[in-house]
Amino acid sequence: MALNALVTGASRGIGRSIAERLARDGMQVVASARNAEQLASVVDAFPGSGHRALPMDVGDAESIAKGLAEIGQVDVLVANAGIAASAPYHRTDDAMWDEALRVNATGVFRMCRALVPAMVKARRGRVVIVASNAGLTGYAYTSAYCASKHAVIGMMRAIALEIAESGVTINAVCPGWVDTDMATRAIDRIAAKTGKPASEARATLEAMSPQRRMVQADEVASLVAFLCSDEARGIHGQALAIDGGQVMK
Repeated sequence: MALNALVTGASRGIGRSIAERLARDGMQVVASARNAEQLASVVDAFPGSGHRALPMDVGDAESIAKGLAEIGQVDVLVANAGIAASAPYHRTDDAMWDEALRVNATGVFRMCRALVPAMVKARRGRVVIVASNAGLTGYAYTSAYCASKHAVIGMMRAIALEIAESGVTINAVCPGWVDTDMATRAIDRIAAKTGKPASEARATLEAMSPQRRMVQADEVASLVAFLCSDEARGIHGQALAIDGGQVMK
């Protein structure tokens, strides 16, 4: 019997790669994102059949409640949806702070609160949170983002202790810079602020990793897929960096 997987933020980037990988591994995937039109075209390209698109905004409690009411059993939750904003701490206003915490931490908490109890009752399930290595260290000009990612990793560790005997596992993956649209936007911002060509701006991000490269989205998807497998049942409550060795804990 195929497992049912819910992947948030699945219309592009890391989330899309994860959803495609889980579909390829034989899971029935519910792919969620805010952009319904883009999401539908993505789901149509997934291998296999029985996959669904679920428009949902994880930063909105009503949207989460409505979305989850439309789906049945969830065996695998991949909480990938998130936002990133950059500003010096003294220019980080309340709106930027609140939005980062609401989407990156509170939204994941609400998803776990809604779905994990049924997994525990069934004594099976996997939860993987796509966090960031910004949840393991600090970066200048990202105080709200770093705080939200630290928060979600702390939440994951607390839940892990509560459900450890249930057979359900919960973990976080913590990428560094991944070669996606988010990195492209960061490169554009660096180029605009510094006057450097895009190639130099890209090299600045690549140089943050000892491997001198960005991680690819399918690398993150492979790690998530492993954590969702039975072979990973002993990995629980962990925040796993996938950043070429940038953050070593």
